[in-house]
Amino acid sequence: MTTIAVLTTIDSLEQARAIATALVERKLAACAQISTIESIYTWKGSTQDDQEFRVMVKTTEECYRGVEAVIRELHAYELPAIYAFGMTHVFEPYAEWVAEHSIPGEV
Repeated sequence: MTTIAVLTTIDSLEQARAIATALVERKLAACAQISTIESIYTWKGSTQDDQEFRVMVKTTEECYRGVEAVIRELHAYELPAIYAFGMTHVFEPYAEWVAEHSIPGEV
C-alpha cells in the first residue's frame, strides 16, 4: 500500500477538529494533524489574507476517495482545497501502522 498525506484548509478550529476526528473514527486515516497557518490567496477577484487551519491526514492511496468524500461532506467552503502527496522513503513500521489504521471501504 502507498502511504499518502491528504491536506485541506478550513477557517475554524472547530471544523478542522470535526474533519480530523471523523476521518480517524471512520478508520479512513491513522492520524490527522492540525496546524494554524496564514493563507494569502485570490478569491472572486480580490486578494485575501486569512488565518486558517491546515488538516494533514496520514492514510493510504486506497482510502483517498473516502477521505475526500468525508472532507467534502463536512467542509464549509464553496471550493475546498483537497489534495494529496505520496510519501516516499517511509519508515516501514510507521507505514504499516498507517495501513493498519486506514481501511478503504464505505464512508
